[in-house]
Amino acid sequence: MENLKLEKGVKLKVAEWLDGAFDAETKNYIKKLISDKKEIELTDAFYKDLEFGTGGLRGIMGVGSNRVNKYTLGKATQGFSNYLKDAYPDEQVKVVIAHDNRNNSDVYAKLTAEVFSANGIYVYFFEGLRPTPELSFAIRELGCHGGVMLTASHNPKEYNGYKAYGKDGGQLVSPHDKAVMGEVLKLRDIKEVNFKGVPERIEKVGKELDEKFYDALLQQRISKEAIIKQKDLKIVYSPIHGTGGISVPAILKKFGFENVILVEEQMSYDGDFPTVVYPNPEEKEALTLALKKAKKVDADLVMATDPDADRVGIAVKNTEGKFILLNGNQAASLLINYVLEAWKKSGKLVGKEYIVKTIVTSYLIDKIAASKNVECINTLTGFKFIGEIMTQLEGSKTFVAGGEESYGYLVGEHARDKDAVISCAMIAEMTAYYKNEGSSLYEALINLYLEFGYYKEKLISVTKQGKKGADEIKAMMDNFRKRPPTMLGGSRVIVVKDYLSSISINPVSGTSNTIDLPSSNVLQFFTEDGSIVSARPSGTEPKIKFYCSVNKDLVARADFKITDTELEYKLNSILQDLGVNN
Repeated sequence: MENLKLEKGVKLKVAEWLDGAFDAETKNYIKKLISDKKEIELTDAFYKDLEFGTGGLRGIMGVGSNRVNKYTLGKATQGFSNYLKDAYPDEQVKVVIAHDNRNNSDVYAKLTAEVFSANGIYVYFFEGLRPTPELSFAIRELGCHGGVMLTASHNPKEYNGYKAYGKDGGQLVSPHDKAVMGEVLKLRDIKEVNFKGVPERIEKVGKELDEKFYDALLQQRISKEAIIKQKDLKIVYSPIHGTGGISVPAILKKFGFENVILVEEQMSYDGDFPTVVYPNPEEKEALTLALKKAKKVDADLVMATDPDADRVGIAVKNTEGKFILLNGNQAASLLINYVLEAWKKSGKLVGKEYIVKTIVTSYLIDKIAASKNVECINTLTGFKFIGEIMTQLEGSKTFVAGGEESYGYLVGEHARDKDAVISCAMIAEMTAYYKNEGSSLYEALINLYLEFGYYKEKLISVTKQGKKGADEIKAMMDNFRKRPPTMLGGSRVIVVKDYLSSISINPVSGTSNTIDLPSSNVLQFFTEDGSIVSARPSGTEPKIKFYCSVNKDLVARADFKITDTELEYKLNSILQDLGVNN
């Protein structure tokens, strides 16, 4: 190893794994990387330990401290066990574990259950694949102190991950996530991880919990008469080989929809995701087969969910009869508007209701909420922060719905995480409602723009792999902080928000304010004409993301295309000013 150009910290980590109580297969793999002089691979695998990001632990499966494997997940579970036992010293600690269809998810779930049980913790273990929102629901339903979902959500097939949940059914937030990682860091030797499970402390759960979950979702139905009249609504659905195949068709049937057309090629629970490049409903390519099926049957609605069924992408027909994909901002705006309007009509809005969205999600939603005198709370990116607010306000205010631009939504308080199962059901109900009114989802979206202004958003992700990429992303953020833009898209920047320092500055007046949110590595630039740009390194992928939002009044329906063209030009101009390739 002396002849390799590796940083000191990497060499120490590699040596630790070669000398420690790791299996022979792991050690032989490391030795081969050394003999083959795979410096980049060694660096990327060992330059850091996996850490909790916006979606828990997530990474490429393989050997190393920065990889998902039985040792990194074993340490995470041992640390989580130590934290839970310390937090609840006089109670029998209980957790729930679920997993999706990814390669090794079942193996990692079993490993996680064994480590918990070896530490005296009682484990409820789902008997098969289940969606993330059901795991969140089960934690509170079973009176547990925590839970773990083995999934890497929408990431490529090489990834897996570990979503850690607290007693409230929400993903761990600060200081709890930091406390767990602190316990993990205390483990100096892999021998400190107790891998020997105790079968008597592991109880399998399944169908009974499923029915309770579905019953909770059925409570969210609003337009029952519209569903009855539109029960033959043509819905094309794909789980993209994931767990949604278990739950989404079931809940659509329970809601009353009788014409759900499945994309059979994607109904297999396959961790290689053979029919797509990425199992991500944000990607147009992932909906190719669903759209093909929709055109063939002349569907009213197309929906596809990611592997752990917490995100959903949808497609609808425009006024020309062509299927178009709605982005997460559009879908969230439509869904939240529909639910709030229905609550308003039924007299359920009494002044204590609120919705939650993330700071990078369309501000059209803020205007929708304001028009109905409903509080709209903005929080950091990551649905765990939405769940945290729900827990804080439980009992004093009523949560109606929440959403984020990355295709994650929640209606109702049954879970503390985004839920594609209830989202699919409510989107189908919303489609039925508008069709019953002689409209479509697309026309309903245009109506929102006519009422509140046309908000158009664009997300650009720049991928930077490995340690080198992480350094480049850090340099980009440092540069934006040192030299923030003064003009974007021909409009002056009048507010710069730095969520890392929690300071909001007006560069024109020189005044500043404190941002009342937890510290986070996000920058936002607000221009004089209402445009907003957010720069944020991803917490789950090797990317830096740029969220750009522009808006303009839409005076007449006939002006939509020309207004759309103008806003698209402005978006591209802003991104060019930032030096971001579109």
